Order: sequence, then structure tokens, then C-alpha cells
Amino acid sequence: MAAINPKAEMVERFLDSAGRGDLERVTSMISNSNFLINKSGENGWTALMFAARNGHFEVVKALLAKGCDASPVNRSGKTAYDIARFWGHKHIAMLLSGGQDGRPPYTLPGMHANGEDLYFNHEFLDRLSEKRSDSKWLTAKQTSPDTVFLLFHNLNPLVISEAMEEDGRGDSSFLMTRLRPPAVEPILGRPGTTVVFLGVEKQRRCVPTTTLEGEDDGLTAWFALNTEEDPSELLKFPDPKCFFLHGPMPGLLKLSDIEAGVVAQARAVLAWHSRYSFCPTCGSETRVDEGGHKRTCLREGCRSLKGIHNTCYPRVDPVAIMLVIHPEGNQCLLGRKKIFPSGMFSCLAGFIEPGETVEEGVRREVWEESGVRVGQVHYVTSQPWPMPSSLMIGCHAVALTTNINVDKNEIEEARWFTRQQVIDATVRAKHAVFSLPPRQAIAYYLIKHWIGMNANL
Repeated sequence: MAAINPKAEMVERFLDSAGRGDLERVTSMISNSNFLINKSGENGWTALMFAARNGHFEVVKALLAKGCDASPVNRSGKTAYDIARFWGHKHIAMLLSGGQDGRPPYTLPGMHANGEDLYFNHEFLDRLSEKRSDSKWLTAKQTSPDTVFLLFHNLNPLVISEAMEEDGRGDSSFLMTRLRPPAVEPILGRPGTTVVFLGVEKQRRCVPTTTLEGEDDGLTAWFALNTEEDPSELLKFPDPKCFFLHGPMPGLLKLSDIEAGVVAQARAVLAWHSRYSFCPTCGSETRVDEGGHKRTCLREGCRSLKGIHNTCYPRVDPVAIMLVIHPEGNQCLLGRKKIFPSGMFSCLAGFIEPGETVEEGVRREVWEESGVRVGQVHYVTSQPWPMPSSLMIGCHAVALTTNINVDKNEIEEARWFTRQQVIDATVRAKHAVFSLPPRQAIAYYLIKHWIGMNANL
């Protein structure tokens, strides 16, 4: 007799409670085991779908209040909204739509989506850029007992393994190690050490903008610290289990969603510093200014000292990433590179060139990589990608032609996939013909957004 999986049994009980409308049981189970909230059964149905199917308004309301994701689709390609509409529960459909007009919560053509839930997009710090030039304030904050330092060694962050139950998304496995000023004092000011002011924790209450001399302003500052030396020989870590991630991938995709945002900011700026130790204009040495957000040439008379130049400030490289939709709207174009895991396909992407609009960049890249001509281009959302410092500009594009002619120098293969094939890949069905990028990537979001936007009963 096969052993019963306790976690699977708990999921089954949770789904059953939602389907029966047992509000007390549902809220109790979420409170004790939050990972249950977005779990699905074998048919891809979540608790939100079961509650929507059976008209349990209060259960749907409670699940949404707890942060339940309304966008997943089941094996039939239906969202919780679709299910509520199909079974005539208009009050639940309206609740799920987030509006009063009864339409689903997907963006209309030409309008962008809310990408705040994307990995790397969470910001819990106020960057407080006006303090970057206040050297006295920055110095005081670097010794304040409440200040947090994130330590990097050659751009690899110091982390600790996270021991926790699955949260329903199953990717979070590392936590950033938060160090206090005494712990990092031995390496502050040493050659090869770079300090960047990241911001202060956002306040729930109003904090005075001015304080008396020597008075604590109550703001908790965060700094990123990168060293080229081996810090284990200089510092005493708070936990012997701390270690530096080796390389950005896949480690940076295994942080908590909240911490990933601040790491994206920190690593991108530190990577810029690691590549711009010398002035790009004249080759002279530079110094770090403005809390780590500027490098100033030390040679008198250098042209970079007059005006504002993109060589003096951290740069961001715009990248267009697009889901190309078939003219009939029932298929999408995905490609794969040789470096991708076996069977994985993703959105096409490429750097925006100087003097080029996002729309023209999308059209050019799709043509260069796949030989497909694109007409309409609609912006959807964006995502910082700190490897080293790109801004992914996510778009949907409508194809004018469908014949594929792949440039093997760009990608290995490109194919049209039906909506059902994409749904199968999204729910990881056994018969799926390909796999998608991880949910942390904007490509995954663009694909899911298209599925929801085209949901049919």
C-alpha cells in the first residue's frame, strides 16, 4: 500500500474546504500554512477556482484578501474569472475583475499591465536620492546601529539557506545575510571595497524631513558593500552557514521576491563600478561620489567634469523582449537558444539600438531572429535584470507574416505554439511539448498575460 503524502493530503483538504464554502476552515488553514493559497489539484484547479465554481463569495473574497493569485489557468485553460462567468456567478466575476464593468482583469490592447508582482520589481526601500550628496549624513548612517549592509564578494551576495515549507511557488531558498556596521567595519575604506547607498526602509508613518544636530532621524539605511578581497579572512559572519552565491544564475532567482528587488538594485550598481574604475573619457583614475551613484574623474580638465555624461553615472541597457502573436490570435511565436535547458522555449529579445524606438527595436529583432514581420507593438510591463544591468521592456507584438526563417547566429529554433500547447506548458502537463522559462522571468509573465487576455469559455 502506497504511503500517503501528508502535504498532498493537506492540499486536498484545503481545496475541498474551498469548494464546500467552509470559510472558517479555509482561513484557518491559510493562517497555519500559507503555502496552500495558490496550490492546485491534479486538474489544475485552485481553491479560488473551486470557490468561484460553487458561488462562495465570502471564500473568494477572503482568498483574494490573503493575496491569492487570480491569473492561473486550469487544464481546460480557464481562470477563476472564466469559471465564475460560466456558472453565472456575476457578483463573484465582478469581484475577480477588480472593476464594476464585469470584464476580466486583463489589460486591453494598447494598455500596460501592472508588473509590480514581477521578480526583481519589488521595492521596499525609498532610494532617498536627495541624501546621496550629503556625505555627513551618509557617514553617520554607516555607523548607526540600525543600518543594514548587504555584503558582496566579486558581485556574489552573501546568503544563507532558508529552511521553510513550500510557499506554493516553490522557488525561494536563499535569504540575504543582513549585517550591522560593526560586522563590516574591518573592510570599510579598504582598497577594492565599494560602498553604495541603496536607500532607507519605507516608513508607515510620517518621519520629519529635518532634525536637530545630532538627532536621530529614525530612518533605517541600507548599503551594499562589494569587496575584491576574501572577506572570510577579515570578517566574522553572524552565522557559520553563510556563503557567497557562485555566479548570478540560478542563485539570484532563488531569493525571496522582496529581497530580490533590492539585490537587483545593489548588484547592478556594483557591477557598473567594477567595470568603470577608470575614466572612459581620458583613462585616468576615478573616485566614488554621491553615495556610490557617481564616479568622478581625478584628472583636472577632463571633459567628463563639465556637464552630465552617461559615463559618470550607473548605466542601464534597455532590452526589448516580446511575445509575438499570430495574426489570428490563436498562436504565439517562441524561440530557443542553444544555452537553454533542453525543451525550453521563450520570448524573443534583443537590445534597443541608439536612436531606435522600442517599437522599431521589437520589429527589427523579431525579423532578424525569426524572419517574421511584425506590425502592432503594445507595451505590457518592464523588469530590471541585474546581469549585469538591463531593463527588460516587455511587449506584445502582432505578426504580419507567419513563415519562419531562423538566423542560426541568433537563435537555434523558433516555432509557433497554439494557445493550448502554451497552457499545457504553463501547468506543466505530462503531455506538454515544451517547457517555459522560470516564473521569475518577464518572458513567463508575458506568456501568461497573453493566455489570460485571450481566455475563451
